[in-house]
This record gives sequence, structure tokens and C-alpha cells, in this order.
Amino acid sequence: MTEKVLKKMEVETSKTTDWMALLKKVILALQHLIAMFGATVLVPVLTGLNASVALVSAGLGTLVFHAVTKKKVPVFLGSSFAFIGGILAVKEAHNGDLAYAQGGIIVAGLIYVLMSFVIKKIGIDFIKKYLPSHVIGPMIIVIGLNLVPTAFGMASGNFVLAAITLGTALAINFFGKGFFKQLSILTAVVVGYTVARILGQVDPSSFVNAPLLAVPAFTLPKFSVPAVAVLAPVVLAVFMEHVGDITTNGQVVGQDFIKDPGLNRTLLGDGLATLLAGCIGGPANTTYGENTGVLAITKNYDPSTLRLAAVFAIILGFVAKIGGFLGTIPTPVMGGISLMLFSMISLVGVQTIKNNNVQFNAANVVVMIVVLVLGLWGSYFQNMTGINIGIKINETVSITGLSLAAIVGVALNAVLNIFVPASKKA
Repeated sequence: MTEKVLKKMEVETSKTTDWMALLKKVILALQHLIAMFGATVLVPVLTGLNASVALVSAGLGTLVFHAVTKKKVPVFLGSSFAFIGGILAVKEAHNGDLAYAQGGIIVAGLIYVLMSFVIKKIGIDFIKKYLPSHVIGPMIIVIGLNLVPTAFGMASGNFVLAAITLGTALAINFFGKGFFKQLSILTAVVVGYTVARILGQVDPSSFVNAPLLAVPAFTLPKFSVPAVAVLAPVVLAVFMEHVGDITTNGQVVGQDFIKDPGLNRTLLGDGLATLLAGCIGGPANTTYGENTGVLAITKNYDPSTLRLAAVFAIILGFVAKIGGFLGTIPTPVMGGISLMLFSMISLVGVQTIKNNNVQFNAANVVVMIVVLVLGLWGSYFQNMTGINIGIKINETVSITGLSLAAIVGVALNAVLNIFVPASKKA
């Protein structure tokens, strides 16, 4: 009788332990969902893409990534900020039709896939030779600085709201600690939104009229050469960001994911996720440092927790009230937070140059200056000078901005490496 009681107690204890473990995993997954939510939905809010579709594509993309990487890498994929400027440019060029931006995103995803095959064949060292930090860093800086005027324009509707939102985000980033610091973006938007409600600057109609549940507004892509020419080169800039994110994630976990499962697999997962997002109407996907930060805080590196968070993101995408609520956020509030986010993108570029110990010799400095000037010309110098710099393909297609900077920067660096001896570069 005693043995039966003990066995029954052991079974009940085991069940309780299982439930506690499941509850813990759910809480950790929800925490990852919160960490990615603010940035992931911000991209569609800024570009006009559908926020619910973005959540679904982020969740599906994360599951695809984990399948490709043998379920070894604890990464969450969310909306990429690097493509915002390109999406907005394509949107304007095609009379607001974002389907053409989807086509460009699909091609970008295909380039990622091709790069993964190339890296598997020739190794990462060969790629780094043609995409060194003194080319990639300035390209990332260009991405951020080209977006700043857009953010300023959004903030100009009400500089008070924008300043409150921006100030809150900066204060949390400077003085916040732990997980609260990871929520600086979301918290700042909540504060800005609350102030806007008090000031009567919020129109709740889109939230009130939205149903509780609805199938996200999935859309099919369209393709055009100009859209592809604008968005495809962004892949060159985000390539090293991907390498950095995977390296950082591995350092946090204590494993070398560049070797196992391999950079070719992580790139393939990222590319397929971006391709999938473009097919259904979501923004390009990228690995999220926010979730790596959560890993560092919780010390829980179980990849299945990230997959559970991905499932939650997909479910959340079918809650139409979410999209309706996002539509009520005043533009100046988003402008304030965008000023910080876009500036942070540029800071990543600066850190890329610094952390990789780029030598400021004549050749490298020339390449960096050329990339910065060509990349920023349209946003900052064209109006002042009246000079339009670009490569005209035909009457409708021209290569300018980041696309031109990427092509010229890579080519110029390759030429200097061939014709300028290392001893002459100093």
C-alpha cells in the first residue's frame, strides 16, 4: 500500500513539474514576443505594410529559420529596418502600390539564398574580401541617415509629442536596467500615446471599427526593375549585420553558430524567411538583437522557446484589433521613436567600423567617403546643389542612393585591392 501511494505521489509530482516547466516556457516565450513586438510592427506602421501580416510573416519566418538551422540557433526573426527607405521609395514611385516592394523583397531574399550557396562553396573569407567592414559600415550608416528626414517629417506634426516619446526612449536606454531596458521602444510609444490621448490627438475609429478576429490582408507581389534595383542592394548592407547578429547570439549562448550549423544555413534561413514574407505582403525579415538580449538576461537558451514565441506571433496576427489599435497611434509619436531608431541604425554602422578595427589608410578612407557621399546625396545634397547623381538605365530606371553607393563602393574597393599595393595604402 505504501509503495502504491509513493508511486502515485511520484506521478503527481512529475505532472506538476511538467506543468511548471510548460508554464515557465510559455512565460519566457511571451517575453520574447514582447521584445520583438514593438520593432516588428513599427516597420509596417512606417511603411504602410499590414502589421498583422508582418506578425504572421515574422512567426513563419522564425519557424523556417529554425528548420533550416537544425533547430540549434535560438533566434527570432522580425521586420528589418534596413529596407524601410527602399520600401518608401518604391511606394512613392509606384503610386502607393506596395506590391512592387514585395517583389523587390522577394528578390532580396533570393539573393540571400544564393549567397548562402556561395558561402558554402567558397567560404566566408572570400566574401569578406569584397565586403569588408570599411564598405559595409558606411552602407549601414547611409541606411540610417537616409531615414532621418522621414522621421523628422513625421515628428513635425507635433514636436511636443515627438520630443516626449523620444525623451522617454532615450531616458530608459541610458538609465534603465535589465528587461525594462529591452522594452524602451514599446514603453516610449505607450507614454507618447498616453500623452496624445490626454491632449485629444488620438482618433480611435480604426480600433473601434476593427473586428476582434480576422484573416490578415495577405497580398500577392508584383515585379518591376526599378523596385528590384532599389531593394536588392540592401542585402549587401545587411549581410554583415546578419554575421554580427549570429556571432553575438553564439557568444551569449556559448556556441559557434558560424561553424555549426554554419553561416550558410543561417543565411539560407534568413533568405527563405524574407522570400516568404515578400510572397504574403510582409516586410523583409532579419535576426533580432532584442531577443538575443532577452537570452542574455534570462540565461535560458532553449531554441524551442523561440519557436513557441513564433507560434504566438502568428496567432496574434489574426487578432484584427491589434492592427486597428496601431492605426490610432499619432504620426508624431512614431516620428519621435523613429528618430532614435534610425539614428541607432547609423550607430551600428559606426560600431561595425570600430569593432572590426578598420585601418584609416588612404584607400579605406577614400572608399568610405565615396560610399557616404553617394549614399547620402539624394537626401542631403541634391536639393542644395541641384545636381542629381545616378546611373540612368532607361527613362524609368536609374540607380541612385544606397544602390549606387553599394555598387561603386564594392567595385572601388576591389580595384584598390588589385592595383594598390598594401604598402601604399597607409
